[in-house]
Amino acid sequence: MPKVLILSASTGGGHNSAANAIKEELVALGCEVSVVDAIESASPILNKIVSEGYEKSAKYVPVTYKAFYKISSGKSRKEDLDVLVRRIIGRKILHLVNDFKPDAIIGTHPFPMMALTRYKEQGTINVPVVSIITDYTAHTCYIQNSVDAYIVGDVDVSYILKNSGIAPEKIHPFGIPINSSFLNTERVNTVKKNLDLDDKFTVLVMGGSFGAGSIKESLMELLSSRYDFQIIVVTGRDVKLKAKLDELVEIMRPKKTVRILGFTKDVPELMTISNVLITKPGGLTTTEAIIKGIPMVIPYYIPGQEAENVDFLLNNGLALKTFKNYPLVTIIEILMDNPERLNEIKERMLKRSKADSSLKTAKLTLDLIESFSNKGQVSDL
Repeated sequence: MPKVLILSASTGGGHNSAANAIKEELVALGCEVSVVDAIESASPILNKIVSEGYEKSAKYVPVTYKAFYKISSGKSRKEDLDVLVRRIIGRKILHLVNDFKPDAIIGTHPFPMMALTRYKEQGTINVPVVSIITDYTAHTCYIQNSVDAYIVGDVDVSYILKNSGIAPEKIHPFGIPINSSFLNTERVNTVKKNLDLDDKFTVLVMGGSFGAGSIKESLMELLSSRYDFQIIVVTGRDVKLKAKLDELVEIMRPKKTVRILGFTKDVPELMTISNVLITKPGGLTTTEAIIKGIPMVIPYYIPGQEAENVDFLLNNGLALKTFKNYPLVTIIEILMDNPERLNEIKERMLKRSKADSSLKTAKLTLDLIESFSNKGQVSDL
């Protein structure tokens, strides 16, 4: 039975989601799989800095996160960061590998890959390493010559990697892995009934797993429209925001149907029910929207990788972005009055949809294990 170690991290929801999606497919193919929050396991202190630092800076002081993202993108800074990460978590990541003795390693966050690089180059680790890039861009942290395969969200990202010196044969534009259950539509009518929604135009507002973005402002703007549509707001884990919005709706008593939800597992159903998604463009949310074919409107985003996700979406006609002369309400009203615009975006999204990335990634991993075995490259760890 092949053994696969998946190294993830809890910075946003995309890394763990991709890890678990791939695990599901590998297990179905007969593998023994261990998913480890690599940064938390190797260094709780670094994990607190990285995970909480990302969440708080992205949510409250995005200019700080933007500055860090930009500085760390430089070649010299990237080399410094490589060394720093290896010093902090390198040996503990190596211990994880030695304890589990995997036949392959998959990483859904760049830091574990950075920590493994030197050991891979030295031959201490002689198993295939697969790196999953969970955004529609590629920060320089992901660029490691010792990685055997890169899984990217779209062919556009392939060019970013190739222009960064990665060999084309290592790059696989399978899409960002998502759980196969996301495609299940059996509960759509149940969710719709539970929320007491009808068949009118529906706008879904989200801000990621921790509720980042100007969700309150977006809701207020939507409620100012004279057009008749219903609104679903998902605040994620932000309990305080949900309480504020519940109070706001109670005070305003709008004529529009408004449903305020906290963390929910019904996002697949909500995307199926809705006509438009107002959100920040995280890698996971973007992937889910493309697969569901729900046009995106972007009024807010976290500087850094999400800004580059916006570039990808706009360049490919997969989303609309608010501007001074195109505020949120104007865009929604345009789309309601011109449904062909919605359909055009939806058709483009469905053409770019890659719902089988998890399975393709699992099969590629098994192929790499077999290839390494045939070459006599796999050693006992």
